Amino acid sequence: MKKLLVTTMLLASVAVAQTLPAGTALKVKLANNLTTFTNKPGDPFSGRVTEPVMLGGKTVIPVGATVEGRVTKITEPRRIAGKPTIGMFPETIILPNGDRYMLNAAVVDTNLRDGSDVNTEGQFKGSGHDGKDLTEIGFGTGGGMLIGGLISGGKGLLVGGTIGATLTVAHWLGKRRSAMLPAGTELTMEFSRPLAMTATSGGQ
Repeated sequence: MKKLLVTTMLLASVAVAQTLPAGTALKVKLANNLTTFTNKPGDPFSGRVTEPVMLGGKTVIPVGATVEGRVTKITEPRRIAGKPTIGMFPETIILPNGDRYMLNAAVVDTNLRDGSDVNTEGQFKGSGHDGKDLTEIGFGTGGGMLIGGLISGGKGLLVGGTIGATLTVAHWLGKRRSAMLPAGTELTMEFSRPLAMTATSGGQ
């Protein structure tokens, strides 16, 4: 009888084991600021799940579960074409009951709409150089041409333009291009591999 009871319990536990497939989306609200000017690779980050993940009518990952990970890359380029980058690697998900699962996922989107984006490697890319910066370079070049032309005639247009552009670009390149993910930013993550978890009873 005792053996039958143990077998029944084992079968019951297997019945509630659920595997979330690769590509499952996970909405997470970032708990701490991440910036290119204060963070470095290896720094930890965490966030709270804001939407339950359901499978077969069961809540597998409830609201309030914690996602922990680490920063993998930080860049702050000083050149026109570059964009500041924050790389993140979600490593662990911790359920409210304390159960921990290794997480293999990538950040695919944020709720920020400021010209930033997330690339195919799961790295957050800041907005980089905006129209104002490019206009600044243009005015610097044009102003140099105008001053050069007034001083030395037509020949000075090219020289003045070169000087104006050089000074403006030098000033512009001296400014760091930074990126920031403020606490409260909503990150959308997707599982890179299936994740076997235990479903809780009921819906949400």
